[in-house]
Amino acid sequence: MATGALTPPADNIAESLVEFPDNFLLIDLCGEYDRNLTTIEDKLNVQILRRGNQLAVIGEPAERDNAVDVLRALYSRLEAGRSLEPGDIDRELRMGPEAVRGPARDGDQIELFKGDTSRIEVKTRKKLIEPRTDAQKAYVKSLFDNELAFGIGPAGTGKTYLAVAVGVNMLIGGHVDKIILSRPAVEAGEKLGYLPGDMKDKVDPYMQPLYDALNDFLPGKQAAKMMEEKVIEIAPLAFMRGRTLSNAFVVLDEAQNATTMQMKMFLTRLGEGSRMVITGDRTQIDLPRGVNSGLWDAERLLKNIPKISFNYFTSKDVVRHPLVAAIIEAYEKDESA
Repeated sequence: MATGALTPPADNIAESLVEFPDNFLLIDLCGEYDRNLTTIEDKLNVQILRRGNQLAVIGEPAERDNAVDVLRALYSRLEAGRSLEPGDIDRELRMGPEAVRGPARDGDQIELFKGDTSRIEVKTRKKLIEPRTDAQKAYVKSLFDNELAFGIGPAGTGKTYLAVAVGVNMLIGGHVDKIILSRPAVEAGEKLGYLPGDMKDKVDPYMQPLYDALNDFLPGKQAAKMMEEKVIEIAPLAFMRGRTLSNAFVVLDEAQNATTMQMKMFLTRLGEGSRMVITGDRTQIDLPRGVNSGLWDAERLLKNIPKISFNYFTSKDVVRHPLVAAIIEAYEKDESA
């Protein structure tokens, strides 16, 4: 039984009973040791009690109604045959009942704004990706709508993760012929010296976050085969010079560490049938002192050009550990003090 603590005045507390006909789905809804109910209790300041195939939600009217909506929406998700992970509960609590719908139809790669323009899903080989904040939702839509898109904001907001997901989606859907993932090979505040090995061994440590994202969306053997056949390329930004990237989905990660000349070089690689995504965090620039960030210049120069989108994230969009958002907010307050 979940046991959330309540502090509101007694005269504002009321109870709503919600019935769930399938006891097996109700077990999944509650989670192991009722941990899903505990999460909802903590976030919405309600108490949820199990009574057979019913859940009693106790609390102030607004919070109680919100909790009931969340429970019903999550149960509908289970009825549709979909899993229920902590991220799904987090998304529902952040975005409201419209965040959870029925399953995507077979063959659909993305479902955009059905009816009430509220839902986006990105289908990959290994999982279905669903934005967890309104900013993420707008960002994913802009990646499909624009040939050049920027995602700017702090770490942990899903900028690169979602971009790679969309790239995989477009590749398996036949919309592009290849994926190219790149980032500047810039040391993050420490001197690493001469790394051992061949060129791949030297640059792989810088590229590892891109490998991690890619492996989340494609089976390991398939990803390895695609990289061997150059259908997927992961390369440092310096390797982009002189190329024309046609029919490709191209992601530049950590763009705040590209110089102005590197950014111009990269942007002008855009070829016929290609899409580009530039992601970066203006607060984590590792360039030498006195060297301007190409991300800042691109934002300033390209802001008003049609078909180039700029999407911004804040600490409210962090979907990593909750402490990450608190850490980012603490640094932001210190910088503005």
